[in-house]
Amino acid sequence: MGQGTPCSLACELGCTAFGAKAEGLNPFRPSSDPMSMQANVTSVISEMRARLRVGTMAFALIATVTMPSALADSDMVAQMNDIVTTELAPTMKAGEPGGLAVAVYAGGHLEFFTYGLADEATKRPVTPDTLFNLASLRKTFEATLVALGTLRGELSLDDPVTKYLPELHGDTIKRVTVGQLVTHTSGLLLPTDHPPWPNVTFTQAQFFDMLNAWTSGAKQEPGKQRIYTHAGYVLLQLVLERRYGRPIETLVSERILKPLGMNSTVIPERAPDNRAMMSAEMMQRVAQGYSYSGTAIGPIGGVQSYFDFPGTEQMFSSARDLGTFIAACLDGAAIDPELRAALRMTQQERFRVDEKFGQGMAWETVRLDGLTVVDKPGGLNNASGYLGLVPARKLGIVLLANRGEYPHEIARYKILPALSRL
Repeated sequence: MGQGTPCSLACELGCTAFGAKAEGLNPFRPSSDPMSMQANVTSVISEMRARLRVGTMAFALIATVTMPSALADSDMVAQMNDIVTTELAPTMKAGEPGGLAVAVYAGGHLEFFTYGLADEATKRPVTPDTLFNLASLRKTFEATLVALGTLRGELSLDDPVTKYLPELHGDTIKRVTVGQLVTHTSGLLLPTDHPPWPNVTFTQAQFFDMLNAWTSGAKQEPGKQRIYTHAGYVLLQLVLERRYGRPIETLVSERILKPLGMNSTVIPERAPDNRAMMSAEMMQRVAQGYSYSGTAIGPIGGVQSYFDFPGTEQMFSSARDLGTFIAACLDGAAIDPELRAALRMTQQERFRVDEKFGQGMAWETVRLDGLTVVDKPGGLNNASGYLGLVPARKLGIVLLANRGEYPHEIARYKILPALSRL
């Protein structure tokens, strides 16, 4: 069991990390598509509990960040503590590398929980300020940029992508709109979106060539279905950069991060050694990534991408910053009205997949018994993340793990429903 170090809010205890699972995951794998997961959730959780013994473990309720005019209710905090512990403890196993940072927003305040190690080699514990690779959680920020632009009249969801990228002239790509990209309904499906995964990277010119050569089949018509596409959000990044004449990291920072006070969230440039370029202070807070079975993958601060041009790197953030983000998504009383409206706009369902699942702007909607969850999972082979909201209850959760394939479904199907009943 690793011992944590004090922070400005409370002391933290390192807890045990995650159990074992087969390796061999593709390093550039896009986020797992949650629409096909629901049938397996019960068996996944049961298997986890059966396979993973809970070793000697320490748990720390890190802090309560009280919102204006609100005091933490001790009974609710105790119940929240019990729910989070009960559901997350079975995913832990003593002696394995890796850790988990959790932020829960409920009753107008944030609670932080941390487990395990950010770096096994140095025994550095996870804290609310540990920086994790966000993988596809980044898409929620690009979706927010689109919503802001729409509300300000700077662009339209109906704009064809060729309005901003005239280099695209293929018969199919010409029919794709900004709105279809942001809702995964463009039908776009490139080799970077599915197995067998490529073993090469692509320049921007090569990416445009792929887009121009792409043809849709009957099941890939733009606007007719929901197909999760990582390449579609790379294209959306280029649309936003061309529309505003600024790099994506600048747009996200100036329009979202700075207004929300998210000072520990960045889209760093990629160095020649494929590590993120960030300050020494921030790099010291980045977690080492591990496979699900505990093997270190890549260096600390390593970035992964199929695309070899600026802006395609991953975003890094902390549970504390993402706690601020979900609080703004759910409440937002103290933020700019346009930004608040944009955050809410992204959560609105725009495409119904089936009776249980729907698609918003990056966010997905899941209808459970008497409860609608709006969420976004993300993951690589050495990092996992989850943002989950219950807008009707102003309830949300952040899970950040420096391990691939962490079972985020537990938050969707177990933790959020239990918290909503408090």
